[in-house]
Amino acid sequence: MNIGDIKNALQSIIDDFSRDEFIYDLLLAYGISKTSITRLKKGDFNLSKVEGEVLYKGKVFFKQAKTPELLTTIEHASKDTGILKHKPRFLIVTDFTTVVAKDTKTRLNVEFPIAELPAQAAFFGPLGGAEAYKISNDNKADRDAAYQLGRLYDLLVTDNPGFNNESHGLNLFLSRLLFCFFAEDTGIFSQNGIFTKTLVQYTESDGRDIHSFLNELFRRLNTEQGDFPEHLAAFPYVNGGLFRDAIECPKFSVKSRNILIECGELDWSEINPDIFGSMIQAVADPEERSNLGMHYTSVPNILKLIRPLFLDELEAEAEKQWDNAAGLHRLLARLGRIKFFDPACGSGNFLIITYKELRLLEIKMIQRLVELETQSRLYFTAISLGQFYGIEIKDFAHEMALLGLWLAEHQMNKVFDDRLEGYGQTKPILPLKEAGHITLGNAARIDWKDACPWGKDDELYVLGNPPYLGARMQDGQQKADMDFVFKSFGKYRDLDYIAIWFYKAAKFISGINAQAAFVSTNSVCQGQQVALLWPSLLTKNLEIAFAHRSFKWSNNAKGSAGVSVIILGLRNISGTPKFIFDDGVIQQAKNINAYLLDGPNVFVGERLQSISGFPRMNFGNMPNDGGGLILTEAEVKKNVNTDSRFLRKLIGSSEFIDSAHRYCLWIEDKELSTAEQNTFIAQRIEMSREHRRKSKDAGTNKLAARAHQFRDRNTATDSQILVPRVSSERREYIPLGILTPDAIILDSAMAIYDAQPWLFGVLHSKMHMVWVDAVGGKLKTDYRYSAKLVYNTFPFPDITLAQKERVRLYVLSVLDERAKWAEKTMAWLYNPETMPASLRQAHKDLDLAIEQIYRPGNPFSSDAERLEHLFKRYEEMVAAETLFAKGKKGRGKKGCK
Repeated sequence: MNIGDIKNALQSIIDDFSRDEFIYDLLLAYGISKTSITRLKKGDFNLSKVEGEVLYKGKVFFKQAKTPELLTTIEHASKDTGILKHKPRFLIVTDFTTVVAKDTKTRLNVEFPIAELPAQAAFFGPLGGAEAYKISNDNKADRDAAYQLGRLYDLLVTDNPGFNNESHGLNLFLSRLLFCFFAEDTGIFSQNGIFTKTLVQYTESDGRDIHSFLNELFRRLNTEQGDFPEHLAAFPYVNGGLFRDAIECPKFSVKSRNILIECGELDWSEINPDIFGSMIQAVADPEERSNLGMHYTSVPNILKLIRPLFLDELEAEAEKQWDNAAGLHRLLARLGRIKFFDPACGSGNFLIITYKELRLLEIKMIQRLVELETQSRLYFTAISLGQFYGIEIKDFAHEMALLGLWLAEHQMNKVFDDRLEGYGQTKPILPLKEAGHITLGNAARIDWKDACPWGKDDELYVLGNPPYLGARMQDGQQKADMDFVFKSFGKYRDLDYIAIWFYKAAKFISGINAQAAFVSTNSVCQGQQVALLWPSLLTKNLEIAFAHRSFKWSNNAKGSAGVSVIILGLRNISGTPKFIFDDGVIQQAKNINAYLLDGPNVFVGERLQSISGFPRMNFGNMPNDGGGLILTEAEVKKNVNTDSRFLRKLIGSSEFIDSAHRYCLWIEDKELSTAEQNTFIAQRIEMSREHRRKSKDAGTNKLAARAHQFRDRNTATDSQILVPRVSSERREYIPLGILTPDAIILDSAMAIYDAQPWLFGVLHSKMHMVWVDAVGGKLKTDYRYSAKLVYNTFPFPDITLAQKERVRLYVLSVLDERAKWAEKTMAWLYNPETMPASLRQAHKDLDLAIEQIYRPGNPFSSDAERLEHLFKRYEEMVAAETLFAKGKKGRGKKGCK
């Protein structure tokens, strides 16, 4: 049940209001079962014997009061030990005009008109179990602790030259400190504040003996029985591996001791292990310190992955078995057997949130069993940390993942005990026992089955947020990893680094009861990477189970910048439904292909020539001149006006779209001596020459011999079509240009020289745009145009002379409409918010004319239909090419006989 459902239910309470049913309807709105409400009405669950009062253990105390007595009534209830001993989360008092409520845990109070109940949906969220952890990383407690530890870390590294961010000893030391801080504030240590108090009382103020104190304390925490001083003997035995290995603690100064004490004085019960681990990971990596908090993956984003991967199905099964005790017991046993594996786990965000969600579902199911089963019994959790596996390459993150899982277990044990008081019991966390299985190593090199063993009867889910890193962002080690994994591939060096995880996951889950899902950059499902990677993944055994199309992945951390990502789930071929998630819309699909479309598995690869017989498309002209041959409008007016014969208008993507004016020197060899008589031109040519001479590239050095010319010298005789290489995703059409032959197209755009107007119409059509969107690569989420991948692969039918002429007329109409707005930029004309209606209509008319060529008399009704047709035509054209090539080869052999 989400917040929207709850708001709707609360509104129904107001619309069909009943004083007698109000509190019961409120509880129903938050998912309390009808059976429980029936027993509450009968008095079985109502612990108050006062007429008109409802006291529901662990949930709510409710009372009607007169208007002047609302505040005094709730104040009295908040101090009544007879009420508080039953731990109601909320105290609610109302005169049925105004509601006054108090959250006994957060101590927050609200007062509001009863008609505004839906607006308070989030406040009462814990009634439905909506609070086991914070869903925001914008938590002051986490930030304060992270910054304090960052200060401590810097001082320790400065005062202890042997320690640095690569030191396993320092990493382990910090994780032990974190455990002690957390343990003294959350009840793991029996005495609240025992660690900080003992440190203050039993160490010198100058800090000289802190390291000795901590060495002995850590030895105590690893010793079950031993002879220790009374102040250390008061600490419990911890073990679990956290304090097993002997390390030498760093030395402290006055300043670092004070910061250590300040850290201890923070309230560590407010810290979220799933968030804080990532923030501390940044503390331990100075290069990433400025991005503190950005490493954390928010809970809502993690849920976007784990819900369709497994959580939705588990919750649906719980709902199916809701009235079947035996079925719920079977599902509880299943929860205790599932394995979860994150092969790039960092500090454990995904594993920790997965663990918490499973424990919440388990609690909900046990609460239902308490209602169903007449014989009272004690329930224990079936879920253990031993079900959680991971691989992490960074030592400190590895330690934090282990620690984070332990702390999450403790948090959820408290939730379990609180919500199932009298029915559920957890084992003491100390001594620490089974931990998560987190392997320290390189997931690109490790055999995943060694890190997460599986048997034929196991149920397994692989999940996470592996490193992205495009081909040009990879360092030497990462390139070597790509070589190691993809040595049997072709152009694998053009793949993103995350392709390793998709490839290994596909091999890992193949043929077993397992699924995988990763957060990824959207580029792995765009452009040339589709044809390079996905044919080896989407085999006869595997399919895409679900996909979130591109969305901005960002956190609440200050300065957090969103990156465009997808979420993609892989599974063995199954008859269960497949789903595409796109901007809040859920679409059930017959098949999800590598372009994240509902369509067949087609892989469009680069081509050197147009499959449709279009004329060649080139890059615009690259100057490679160090800026010497390119001039601003002001420079032209001041220095070259009298020699305009050597000038050409220079137009690239930005110049065309934003109407920027730039020029270039365009000098033929026979004109060079004349041009150099202009001192300014001679100086600019010399600038170009120096740039080329100083280059480390031999090819550029050779260009110094013709320093007066661009590297490329492509021009048109009649006209030329300009296609921007990158364009905003917001535009319905990429703005294209038809230019006169005297303009020079820059290499920031693509060019078709001496093309006929009908081709401009084809490329400016809706049919072509949906192909660009599906097949072309993206820069973030913006369109990226490619000759080899988009233009040369675009499937277009044979066109008659009459059809060309008809399209030409529609092209002229588009150009005429543009001309009416000559003072406006292409950016303004093609902005969906400012595009003139007449220009939009001209494009619609052109679209229809192009679609008539594809399917006469039967225009397309949607982009999905257009794409389905284009992919089918592409497959047919490729098949025809292949058949023709085979026939040609066969005829050749026959002739040789």
